[in-house]
Amino acid sequence: MLAGAVLLGLSLVVASRANSLLVFQLSYGVIVGLAASAFFAPMIALTTTWFDTNRSLAVSLVSAGMGVAPMTISPFARWLITAYDWRTAMFDIGIMAWVLLLPAVFLVRQPPAAAAAGDGAPSPAADDPGMSVGQALRSPQFIVLGLTFFACCAAHSGPIFHMVSYAMSCGVAPMAAVSIYSVEGLAGLGGRVLYGVLGDRLGVKPVLVTGLAIQGLVIAAYLTVGQLEQFYLLAIIFGATYGGVMPLYAVLAREYFGLRIIGTILGAATMLSSLGMSLGPLAGGMIYDATASYHWLFIGSALIGLGAAGIAIAFPPQPSRQKLQMA
Repeated sequence: MLAGAVLLGLSLVVASRANSLLVFQLSYGVIVGLAASAFFAPMIALTTTWFDTNRSLAVSLVSAGMGVAPMTISPFARWLITAYDWRTAMFDIGIMAWVLLLPAVFLVRQPPAAAAAGDGAPSPAADDPGMSVGQALRSPQFIVLGLTFFACCAAHSGPIFHMVSYAMSCGVAPMAAVSIYSVEGLAGLGGRVLYGVLGDRLGVKPVLVTGLAIQGLVIAAYLTVGQLEQFYLLAIIFGATYGGVMPLYAVLAREYFGLRIIGTILGAATMLSSLGMSLGPLAGGMIYDATASYHWLFIGSALIGLGAAGIAIAFPPQPSRQKLQMA
């Protein structure tokens, strides 16, 4: 995470001074992506090792930090761009990344059990299914986990990325359109807590399946709105849902694969989710260029979202109820 913090600030500063498309693509498109990947999987994997009870809620609370960015940095970036230009905005945010993240990284601590294992002491293996990484990546559990995570992110990434442009095409003013994204982020904070509590009480799988189904239906509902108030209403439901289901994948990974390889498994699952996240914005842009409309983006995203719910139904029984199915 220290490396990620250094790279994130550096890549934003370099991108802000780019004088060619290639330099911008490498600095912003590649290095920012590498930097961002250094945070989510390690932090969430670490959180799952700290908590045995109320694990869904703990992971959800940690991941809630992701929801703070849309409601804070997005309007700030919009203001900087309006008041100055995009280069100034990106440079300032890069410096802020260093100022905020570098000190915070040193507050991260390994759990006592992991620290003891690192010193050569035996670590608890009661929940370790005994899989190697290769076996885990070929297991039914991981295949369903990875496909669900991919489809979930492919479904919501397009609407999230193109939401501001879509709202503006419906007649919403630019600053108000950006605020829709902020409302989604704020709702995501509450959604993470709500889905975390429900996951602990009702079980992660049924909560995940239900959340994915709601996500698909809400994406389709965006086809019927045109007023700012309507966008806000759906943004609350949409943000709470996609924000709420995201931490549940880490909890499932922890329950299926144990502590020993949780970082690798969660990293692999997150890689698949990132591929899904990259699909939606690209597809949305191509659809808009071809049709001058976002309607087919929302239709396709809704179908993929409902497909994600269907895939999630295929999750094998959790280890607490039945032994892991080996590949």
